[in-house]
Amino acid sequence: MFEKQYDVIVVGAGHAGSEAAAAAANMGSKTLLITMNLQNIAQMSCNPAMGGIAKGQIVREIDAMGGYSGIVSDTSAIQFKMLNKSKGPAMWSPRVQSDRMRFAEDWRIKLEQTPNLDFYQEMVAGLIIKNDKVVGVRTSLGLEIMAKSVVCTNGTFLNGLIHIGDKQFGGGRAGERAATGITKDLIEAGFEAGRMKTGTPPRVDGRSLDYSKMVEQPGDDIPGKFSYSDETKPLSKQRACHMTYTSNEVHEILKEGFDRSPMFNGRIKSIGPRYCPSIEDKINRFADKDRHQLFVEPEGWNTVEVYVNGFSTSLPEDVQFKALSSVAGFENVKFFRPGYAIEYDYFPPTQLKHTLETKLVEGLYFAGQINGTTGYEEAACQGMMAGINSALKVQEKEEFILKRNEAYIGVLIDDLITKGTEEPYRMFTSRAEYRTLLRQDNADFRLTEKSYNIGLASEDRMRKMEDKKEKSFKFVQFLKDLSVVPEEANPVLEKRKSSPMKQSDKVFKVFSRPQITMEDVKNFSGVEEFISENDLDEEMIEQTEIQVKYSGYIEKEKNNADKLNRLENIRIPNNFDYSKIKSMSYEAREKLKKVQPATISQASRISGVSPNDISVLLVYMGR
Repeated sequence: MFEKQYDVIVVGAGHAGSEAAAAAANMGSKTLLITMNLQNIAQMSCNPAMGGIAKGQIVREIDAMGGYSGIVSDTSAIQFKMLNKSKGPAMWSPRVQSDRMRFAEDWRIKLEQTPNLDFYQEMVAGLIIKNDKVVGVRTSLGLEIMAKSVVCTNGTFLNGLIHIGDKQFGGGRAGERAATGITKDLIEAGFEAGRMKTGTPPRVDGRSLDYSKMVEQPGDDIPGKFSYSDETKPLSKQRACHMTYTSNEVHEILKEGFDRSPMFNGRIKSIGPRYCPSIEDKINRFADKDRHQLFVEPEGWNTVEVYVNGFSTSLPEDVQFKALSSVAGFENVKFFRPGYAIEYDYFPPTQLKHTLETKLVEGLYFAGQINGTTGYEEAACQGMMAGINSALKVQEKEEFILKRNEAYIGVLIDDLITKGTEEPYRMFTSRAEYRTLLRQDNADFRLTEKSYNIGLASEDRMRKMEDKKEKSFKFVQFLKDLSVVPEEANPVLEKRKSSPMKQSDKVFKVFSRPQITMEDVKNFSGVEEFISENDLDEEMIEQTEIQVKYSGYIEKEKNNADKLNRLENIRIPNNFDYSKIKSMSYEAREKLKKVQPATISQASRISGVSPNDISVLLVYMGR
């Protein structure tokens, strides 16, 4: 029925579990993916979309390393948008609207085509832990399945409790039961647990909406895609989304239900996501605003089901219906299902190492909402890193860790294990101090070779990245070497209201001017010929433009990152005894003892640890 022993067992098949299983199996580990319902692999429990601000960068990083999220996002997309194009490239973030059913189907097909991967449908009711080491899992039917490592990606299912108004019932997602047993085992093993809350909006019948009263939100005129591979193509047709607004009338109706809201009457005690609040939370916290945006998002190419983004709620269903019926375009709305809130168990992520292995139990890894994060993309990248490291551990190879200056994934994991989180953690560009380096356009330059070296990214991906890197850097050098005379450049400069040249100069320098675009540079002699002769595609040309325009900023951030890495290379011995350093503040000693940072750099980022405490620590270590 099963292998006698698996290298890796992955518990849960959401976004984290799917990426974890794919990574471990693709690295040669015999892997078992266990989930309560095989029909719901990689289910989009909330909004039917991937990417967005900072999240789009994460999806591209996953793809650059050989994960599946980017490919599946492309094959199931119904609309593509590059957000923040009016800002610098560090802020550009790709996003797709997805076909919810196709997304889950494409994920399942990708996983079924992955060698070394087995599937089993049942609830995992407990972990088998011996001598502080995980050795397998126990199912609800009493089966014991042995493994060298286990990755827990339980999402919102651990003791999940769904709230709709004053009604509450156990469940990990609408229509699915909660998972029980694992929390008890982990607490008995010494883990600290907590509760978090998230919510989701009602789903409605698109045929009942009047789109003429809304603002159309089309995709990009020339859509891009997530994956760097040739496996996917940009969309040739797209579906539009729409936008409408709440009003004071809507807010007054919602307020009528506050006394029956589990958020306000004390039934929900856990903390919800700050950056994706429920509609009742928004009108309570932002009482001065007389309207809030609602995004009306189709759930697929052919379905009439619509997701009402911005109307996440746990209010009674009659209040939800009455309020939404007062929104422009929703006067005749028909519900498919009401919105709801869900509470679930999580484990503060300061209990993890950078590999996402737990500090207390060897071979046990946590990824996704069990670590206190929110969002498909945040979950998926943790799953991938846990899958990679569980496979490397079984193969007795060196662990794989991404630094803060190497990837948004590195920022996310470092934030979680160093600072912890008491509310659902969501990634933003502002969390990354090196965001000029961590752009969505260069994730392959940053990560594909690293992934290839540990046996995950394919040789095809490696070759494609090297070709793009070589050609775009060659183009940059060509522009540094090519001169342009004033007679040729000044008409372009005049047109762009840029000061004229008085003598010949290098094209690179002219191109560095903020007003000058690649289309302008193509007018200079020799440029179009170089592009044609070297077979440069749009991605290579865009990469060249970014390297020219932002060379100063990129160089500055690289220098700052190098300084950080000097501290990153000073490792702190395992189980270091901070209590001996009496000249360090009491708070710092307590925090350092709890987190057990691996490096001086990580120690410096812990809340409550001052620069003076770090200086004392360096002196004590003889540095």
